[in-house]
Amino acid sequence: MYNAITDVPGIKVGHYTNREAATGCTVILCEEGAVGGVDVRGSAPGTRETDLLRPMNLVEKVQAILLSGGSAFGLDAASGVVRYLEERGFGHQTTVAKVPIVPAAILFDLAIGNPQVRPGAEEGYKACLAATDKEVAEGSVGAGTGATVGKLLGMDQATKSGLGTASQKIANGVIIGALVAVNAFGDVINPKNGKILAGPRDPEKKGTLSTVELLKQGYQRRHPLTHNTTIGVVATNARLTKEQVNKLAQMAQAGVARTISPSHTMYDGDVLFTLSLGGKVSDISLLGAVAAEVVATAIVRAVLQAETLAGIPSAKDLGG
Repeated sequence: MYNAITDVPGIKVGHYTNREAATGCTVILCEEGAVGGVDVRGSAPGTRETDLLRPMNLVEKVQAILLSGGSAFGLDAASGVVRYLEERGFGHQTTVAKVPIVPAAILFDLAIGNPQVRPGAEEGYKACLAATDKEVAEGSVGAGTGATVGKLLGMDQATKSGLGTASQKIANGVIIGALVAVNAFGDVINPKNGKILAGPRDPEKKGTLSTVELLKQGYQRRHPLTHNTTIGVVATNARLTKEQVNKLAQMAQAGVARTISPSHTMYDGDVLFTLSLGGKVSDISLLGAVAAEVVATAIVRAVLQAETLAGIPSAKDLGG
């Protein structure tokens, strides 16, 4: 066990990272196919192929999920994943060809680094080439390279965030893993004690301010707030139907609510995908409860593993 989403058999993760431009993308490969679901909870999402994952729609299995920086430009990186899968004969079988199914979600990281450099098809392809079923790099890598949190006071007082992963093994050999790129408008908090781990920085007291408390006090924002989104994937080796994987995605969003304050705002595009691959038997309510825990752990790791980049200090460099 690597305490990562790759603990789920059949899952590989690959990153493309451009630290100079402060952007990147991450691919979660399930080449042989996994039953896919999604829950889009934020109000400013940027996505591809999410309608296909709804229970009433035809295609049941996907071959990969892409998470990318670059705002809407970053959706182009999914084309590179499609090319990689097609070259290797993976995809949804049609009467004339196998068509790889690659849902995707993006986050806005154009406000740091170089906004003219965004992940595209070539970067998505490179992420696939780097994919492994072993340990997963965390922090300021892949889709989390340009991620930040606590942006109510503007980017000058934001805190660097990143990408995190975690997993749990429960009864009957069932494994639930999550990988999340955290680019939230709000603060990331420790769900065990409510302490703010990363949020708007207070330049006078060298501490961290509470976004919700600032809003309660009538703080009027002076900056655009469309630079946010928390995106991630939950995978399990439990056998689930399309309806059940969508329920799993819905329940897993509780992990976002526990660790990000405020979450699912008008300024966030929060999206969680879910994947079921394997034949283990488990109760969907239990799986959902554990998925929320794993998502929460991955979010905390995303900010604690992040590194200072593009002039934005990380929580660990601030003593968080």
